Amino acid sequence: MALVLIMATALWGIGAAMGTPRRMRWGMIGVLWAGVVLLHLILPAGNPLRLATGESAAPWLLLGGGAALVLAYRWGLRGLQRRADGGAAPEMPKSDGPFSETELNRYARHIVLREIGGPGQRKLKDARVLVIGAGGLGSPALLYLAASGVGTIGVIDDDVVDGSNLQRQVIHTDARIGMPKVFSAQTAISALNPFVTVRPYHRRLTSEIAADLFAEYDVILDGTDNFDTRYLANEVAHKLGKPLVSGALSQWEGQVTVFDTSQGTPCYACIFPEPPEPGLAPSCAEAGVFSPLPGMIGTMMAGEAAKLITGAGDPLRGVMMIHDALYSDSRRITLKKRADCPVCGDRPEETRR
Repeated sequence: MALVLIMATALWGIGAAMGTPRRMRWGMIGVLWAGVVLLHLILPAGNPLRLATGESAAPWLLLGGGAALVLAYRWGLRGLQRRADGGAAPEMPKSDGPFSETELNRYARHIVLREIGGPGQRKLKDARVLVIGAGGLGSPALLYLAASGVGTIGVIDDDVVDGSNLQRQVIHTDARIGMPKVFSAQTAISALNPFVTVRPYHRRLTSEIAADLFAEYDVILDGTDNFDTRYLANEVAHKLGKPLVSGALSQWEGQVTVFDTSQGTPCYACIFPEPPEPGLAPSCAEAGVFSPLPGMIGTMMAGEAAKLITGAGDPLRGVMMIHDALYSDSRRITLKKRADCPVCGDRPEETRR
């Protein structure tokens, strides 16, 4: 009997070394078991092969019967689980081809929209969107980009999840405190929509990597909370002709706009030529922020990105939407391009960031 066990172990080890699937390895061991049982049924008592493999077929039949009972139990348990889940089919793997039946059902409410339809949903699936920051604005933006069916989503952030983030950064959970935000976001997005490819970049956006990174994406979303990154993203997006969806927050007020200089809009530096003096624009940690506000603005940012991709409606190009959550008031202001802008003006200057 020991000889057969050694052979089974050798088959499993060789299969693992060759990368053979587990199911095939179990199949080879099953063939070995069947061969041993057949030897005991065919060969006469006292045959050397029977003596080397346990003398009797009874132990092997008991072993096979036990394995069959285990497999039957597992099969029955899976059947009960499927019934408890309402008979839902497992999610189909991501593909670059036509929509699967599961995807068609998932995106049905988009496809029936005249402004999006099947062609627009196909554009979303083929699109690549980069989100800078997985915080208050990035959280809802990432979730709704994934729910909308954007095929590839990149997220760059060098921070980790902290307990104080959970008041507004809804993509993260208490269980993921201490985890890098980009990996926490990846976990949430994959759970929400397994058809989306997530590319996490656990690092700060710098001038050394920005151009190469932006070049891989169609639309950039800026949800950061520091001015250096905002000016850098604006400069690189302008140079590459990428639309930049920009959002910002302050206590009870938020704003969102689309800087798309390839379409003649002003850029971020046209509106804010210089960063504010220290203390004039306190961070959320210093000034506080109304919990639902990032969800309102971040969701609008995802909506602007989806409109840019599908061509639906009228994106906020050259227009800033400002929402005051304290008084439930929204207003739009028109943004003007500056001829002397150091980024997109008549004589752009070399970036110093």
